[in-house]
Amino acid sequence: MARISPVPASETGFRTKLAYHFVRKGMADLAGRELEAALEPVKVFAHKPGLLNAYGKLEQATAKLDGLPERLNHLAQLKAATMINCEYCIDLGSQVARKAGFSDDELLDLPRYRESDLFSELDKLVLDYVVGMSRTPVDVPDELFAALRTHLSEAQMVELTHLIAIENFRGRFNSGLGIGAAGFSEGMVCAMPERAVAAA
Repeated sequence: MARISPVPASETGFRTKLAYHFVRKGMADLAGRELEAALEPVKVFAHKPGLLNAYGKLEQATAKLDGLPERLNHLAQLKAATMINCEYCIDLGSQVARKAGFSDDELLDLPRYRESDLFSELDKLVLDYVVGMSRTPVDVPDELFAALRTHLSEAQMVELTHLIAIENFRGRFNSGLGIGAAGFSEGMVCAMPERAVAAA
């Protein structure tokens, strides 16, 4: 349960009601499940309707990005979610990755991706970049950036960096406000948060 009460649709204006409708539909399409808990971040954002509107536009623009291979897009966002330990993002990201063709073994191998045979060299470079960007402070060596640039264009690097940064934003927002898993991956394999892996 979030630390801030979600705003019910009955207490919102027309634009926010519309946002709830489209997010509900979009999440169902994205994850293949319609869950009321999927709206929790949006309903918390609704305490600040102007901010919700602006953030919605950013998410719409992000959803339209298509410069990276789909696999790298999903890998980057899911790994960032595990680095931030955002339950909501890991739950959703695992289901989205699964729908995109990721195997359970790939989800489970994310914490040890460097030793895994399930990830290509480019996958591993992208995951290294996610790890470096998701640290505080950010730690992305020039050598890593240069290695990625041998595979990705400048536009693709901007897109990749944006995807990692926005996942960090989502994860920190949700975690700070206590927004947990919504049930997207209920009954299925889910990627492991880094803190759980470190504790084990």
